[in-house]
This record gives sequence, C-alpha cells and structure tokens, in this order.
Amino acid sequence: MGLLSKLFNSSSENKDEKELPWNTLTSLNQLDEIKEKSITKTQLIFKHSTRCGISRMVKNQFLKDYDFTEQDFDLYYLDLLNYRDISNEIAQLFQVYHESPQLLVIKNGIAVANKSHGAINDIDLKKYI
Repeated sequence: MGLLSKLFNSSSENKDEKELPWNTLTSLNQLDEIKEKSITKTQLIFKHSTRCGISRMVKNQFLKDYDFTEQDFDLYYLDLLNYRDISNEIAQLFQVYHESPQLLVIKNGIAVANKSHGAINDIDLKKYI
C-alpha cells in the first residue's frame, strides 16, 4: 500500500486504533443529557470528519495520548459527515464556532474549553477532572 493510501484510506482507520470508551453521538437529545451529566462529571465531545486526513491524524494522536478512565470523563464521538445537524446544534448550544476536528470540554452545562486541529492534543484535560 502506498504512502498516500496509508494516510487517507479510511478502511484502515481502525486497524491499530486504541480502544476508548467512546459514546457515539447520534441524537440531538443526547446534547441535553451531556449538559445535565456535566454538572457531576466532565463531558468531552470529539468532532471528527471521517474524510479528512488532518482530522484522522489528530484523532490518532488523541487516541495515543488519551490516558483517562471512564470515571474521569464521558467521551463522545461525533461523525460530522453523518450528523452535521448535531454539530450545528453543538455550536449553538455551547456557543463555540464549528471546526473540524474539534474537542469540547463541557462542565457545569457550558463549554469550558474547546480546541481544533492539532491544538486538541494541547488541552490539559487533567485540570477538568
């Protein structure tokens, strides 16, 4: 397989991927749940474009560096291509400009942090536990 195929072939995306306790975000109703649950436990939303090479690289780095348990955070995964309406609602509800990839940290019903692209991996998540 050529270098470009390795970088951009979505069929190999999950091959060596570390498993995280992802909750798949597929319903607008889940946003209310996330907001409510964030009062007692920090919620993370990872917005990912499955067709974007940059998004894939950032996600892979996030997976590699993520060193937390389900007791620390609830971790949500949003496939932007299939659920663009949810992404739009996230932007409105949490008052953040939509970007992809993007990580939002939700605590006490609000987005206390959000970063996109490579800056996602610069967020010090420990301070939000």
